[in-house]
Amino acid sequence: MEAIVAVFSDWGIGSEGTQQIVLKADRKHFREVTGGDAVLVGRRTLGDFPGGRPLPGRHNIVLTRQRIEIPGAEVVHSEQEAAEAAARHPRCLVIGGASVYRQMMPWIDRVHVTKIARVPVSDSFFPDLDADPDWTCEESGPWLEENGVSYCFCTYRRLSGPGNPATADGTGEPG
Repeated sequence: MEAIVAVFSDWGIGSEGTQQIVLKADRKHFREVTGGDAVLVGRRTLGDFPGGRPLPGRHNIVLTRQRIEIPGAEVVHSEQEAAEAAARHPRCLVIGGASVYRQMMPWIDRVHVTKIARVPVSDSFFPDLDADPDWTCEESGPWLEENGVSYCFCTYRRLSGPGNPATADGTGEPG
């Protein structure tokens, strides 16, 4: 399983349920990376999407504790159910919010990160992969700029090894 996230310099991802800085280039990158694949999202984050509806051109899996139906989405109620639903697709990306990222981290082995060189006040954060010895930055693009805001696209990979929940058998394949 993969994830995609935009983070600020302090690994903040938002405040009061929304991103404080939105870059057109990041939105385009998001569409390119997730298009045609399955995405896993929390119900509250889904509500922040245009019209509060599932994203078109993707299989939407919504993780929520609520017993609800969401037209155009598959609803799951636990991390295990989410992981099983994701496994039925060739590729699934976790797209937020903070609690869903946190819950699904044991299954995630690759993260597409847009680093935004700003530090607005955030109340939700993504784990700092630069400070985590279980992760390595395998690809980092050049720093670019949009409306005076510097950003770059990076890809992180979880290192395989014993004790790693995503690669518990040490083979590099999900356990």
